[in-house]
Amino acid sequence: MVYQSDLTYRMNLANVSQFSFEMGPIRPPSEGKDQSLLIRATRNCPWNRCLFCSTYKDQKFEYRSVEEIKADIDVARFLHDEIKAASWKFGLAGKVSNELIRAIIQGNPEIYGNLEQLPLQNLGNVANWIAAGAKTVFLQDADTLIMRTPELLQVLKYLKENFPTLERITSYARAKSCLKKTPQELNDLHQAGISRLHIGLESGNDQVLEFVQKGVNQEQHIIAGKKVVESGISLSEYVMPGLGGRKWSEIHALDSAKALSEINPDFIRMRSLVVRKNSPLFLKQQEGQFEPLSEDELVGEIAIFIENLNCSSYVISDQMSNLLFEVEGQLPRDKERILGEISKYQQKPPMEKLKFRLNRRLRSYLGAYGVMSQELNRKVAEALESIQKEAPEAESKTNQAISALKDEFI
Repeated sequence: MVYQSDLTYRMNLANVSQFSFEMGPIRPPSEGKDQSLLIRATRNCPWNRCLFCSTYKDQKFEYRSVEEIKADIDVARFLHDEIKAASWKFGLAGKVSNELIRAIIQGNPEIYGNLEQLPLQNLGNVANWIAAGAKTVFLQDADTLIMRTPELLQVLKYLKENFPTLERITSYARAKSCLKKTPQELNDLHQAGISRLHIGLESGNDQVLEFVQKGVNQEQHIIAGKKVVESGISLSEYVMPGLGGRKWSEIHALDSAKALSEINPDFIRMRSLVVRKNSPLFLKQQEGQFEPLSEDELVGEIAIFIENLNCSSYVISDQMSNLLFEVEGQLPRDKERILGEISKYQQKPPMEKLKFRLNRRLRSYLGAYGVMSQELNRKVAEALESIQKEAPEAESKTNQAISALKDEFI
């Protein structure tokens, strides 16, 4: 049917005591792509000391009770059912549209009338989740596996009881938390519904891990990763090119490849380092204790890393901090092709490299934020003009523009 701007849908609020559920600040790019329902199982990060991360700084870690989490699931179920009911009422046969969501917002002013951010985020999250088939849930925040196993099992059971269309439940986890779980506990969690865990390896080199205060060493990473793989849970390990800086670049690449080759996770996800200005690592950089790589040096480090991987993992560069999205494929089958893509970039003439890098960073920025500020637009325009003219200052202006773009990256 054709929707009018004044169309409204009144939700049944009689038996509902709350209209919003908690949502944490982040989730993996793959969960965003699949429009996963976000359920907050714990708040913030139990470690929260990594120098490169500013996500949870000054935020206290908190467990959430099973009853709190269930109450949030109840709100998500309520929104799911109301969106579905509205869809059928307006002849959409269960499908979701922007006009449908607008009708719900306009018909329930006591919830959405003051445009509070969280209720609107919840509605959007559930609507997008339904539109994608209501198949995936991501449990937030940084380390759901730190929960007591019996309590996490209750949450998983409740999710599956309320949402029978679920095919995948995933979460972040720290290697230390995986180490503390017995093989039986991991198996029980897998049987109850945990399909995939996302673990931040970041580096396989002990010096780098100690420097960035990761709180885990190479051996612990390997043991934890193998335990997850053996449980049948799909494992996605994250590596951070550039984390060793100039000092440890090569050994960071080699030891990360060594550790991941031993773990052999289902996925190896690249998340190139961007030094956040509000992170402790930025202070180290300002003090001269950390020297970041240039973008070309970073590409070279990634080539060393890929060359030394000996596993059957799927490598993917699905984070906006990565320059070469082409670094993706199934190992060992696609290794030479991936290395060829890296070599193709490395062989570009200097001005073509600058243009490529700026366009890639601009594409990532606009894909996430849509528009640039006037100041950012000026820097990008000046960089592009200097490249076109092959001006002596082209590299410095391009680096300034890229740095400004990356400051906003998630």
